[in-house]
Amino acid sequence: MVSWEYPPKIVGGLARHVQELSEALAEQGHTVHVLTGPYSEGPEETVANGVHIHRANLGYPDPRGFFVSVLNLNFGLLEQAIKLLRHGYTFDLVHCHDWLGAYAAKVLKHALDLPLVATIHATEYGRHGGLHNDLQRQISDSEWWLTYESYRVICCSRHMYNELRSFFQLPADKLTVIPNGVNPARFEVAPGVDLQQFRRRYAADHEKLVFFIGRMVREKGAADLLRAVPKIRHYWRDVKFVLAGSGPFLDELRRLAHHLQIDEAVTFTGFISDEERNSFYAVADLAVYPSLYEPFGIVALEAMATKTPVVVADTGGFGEIVIHGVNGLKAYPGNANSLADNILTLLYRPDLAVELAQEAYAEVQTKYNWQAIAQQTAEVYAQVVTGKSRVEPWYQHEVPGRYEYTVAKGGVK
Repeated sequence: MVSWEYPPKIVGGLARHVQELSEALAEQGHTVHVLTGPYSEGPEETVANGVHIHRANLGYPDPRGFFVSVLNLNFGLLEQAIKLLRHGYTFDLVHCHDWLGAYAAKVLKHALDLPLVATIHATEYGRHGGLHNDLQRQISDSEWWLTYESYRVICCSRHMYNELRSFFQLPADKLTVIPNGVNPARFEVAPGVDLQQFRRRYAADHEKLVFFIGRMVREKGAADLLRAVPKIRHYWRDVKFVLAGSGPFLDELRRLAHHLQIDEAVTFTGFISDEERNSFYAVADLAVYPSLYEPFGIVALEAMATKTPVVVADTGGFGEIVIHGVNGLKAYPGNANSLADNILTLLYRPDLAVELAQEAYAEVQTKYNWQAIAQQTAEVYAQVVTGKSRVEPWYQHEVPGRYEYTVAKGGVK
């Protein structure tokens, strides 16, 4: 398994996905080694819950540029792989998650003659609504290149399936949809936490509490939540909002809250620990995720796993997870007025909120169970290892990029 992040180093949902999948596969009897990025506060090599974790000790000069840092990471991943090979380990396949580890994964595929499986969690094109500069085009090229090199490509939703089919032009028989999952046990409140006192830091006892957690980037839609606050508070004054997470958009969101004159109703926590996240879910009246782009939307599953009612934007994976009026409510993407209306519905209808949350929790236990997801993934592994699903490049030349190349004497340039 190749993943640039792995807990306790967590930047987004990918780290937790790889951890849950790896541990479920190990529990089912598979031997799983994870090559991942450095974590200065932990050991370079360890075994956790049956998974062998190898962290790349970079030790290179400070990179001059983003892609140099990515290459340094891949050199470190390869160093860890070579150590394993020197100690006599053998492997059946390589599974790479997103493009940041694609260089190391491609080398291992060809050097060891192993089938390569990739999981694409999101695309640069989708995150930004297009490709607007050279860096984004280079990242997108790398994503496409990983799918080109892979025998099978896993994605987590029909939305991502359609995106990969249309934008990367992947053949249907190369793609498999396997949903994300969630482990409710990871969201239990830490022992000794006084939830009443915790809640009082952010809202009075008579006030409702609305919770958002995510990276502070434009595509997560936190700005739409802020724009919905004035209408919500016009009809329901006693409500407070907590926005948890860090990212490059955070300062702009703070300025927007000040401009809307809602500072006293909104708390920006910055990055929070898993323990704090669990406490917020336990005390929140509802969780809101108004993303503009969401390949899957694992945060919705997290809320569902804690029996917290959810309001999401009807986009991407959210649109598939949440059935409006059955296990949550859906608002129009990018529409603060629609978002406010759906939030107000749950504030005025606590009976409906409880009903939706109970149905959502039931789905978490069946449809989004990690053991079932690991079994589906293992079936893909079996297909590529036995050669029943090896989709090879249509010719043997390497293709460095998909935007422009020419056939010249001596090969492809």
